[in-house]
Amino acid sequence: MASSQQTTAKTSTIGNGSLNAPVTERASEAAHHAVDSMAMKASAAEDTLRKTAATSKEAISHKQEEIKQQLQSSYSKTRSLAEQNPLATAGIAFVAGMLVTTLLRRR
Repeated sequence: MASSQQTTAKTSTIGNGSLNAPVTERASEAAHHAVDSMAMKASAAEDTLRKTAATSKEAISHKQEEIKQQLQSSYSKTRSLAEQNPLATAGIAFVAGMLVTTLLRRR
């Protein structure tokens, strides 16, 4: 009688093992599907970020060049005005120096 119970126990263990395999396979397939889905979404997000970064880099480079040209133009105009009006330039420099000195003394 004991041996028949042991045989039944072994059979049910083997039977349960084979019953769990489809569940494990389904869980594994679901996990793989979820990982693949997340990988596709991450890939799409990465592509979008790379395109946005490239576009931003181009826009910043263009804006930097515009500002550089504006600064160069302003510098040229200022230098030209200073050469044409040396007395006014000296007066402006003197007043600016006085202003800075006054501000520094108050501290």
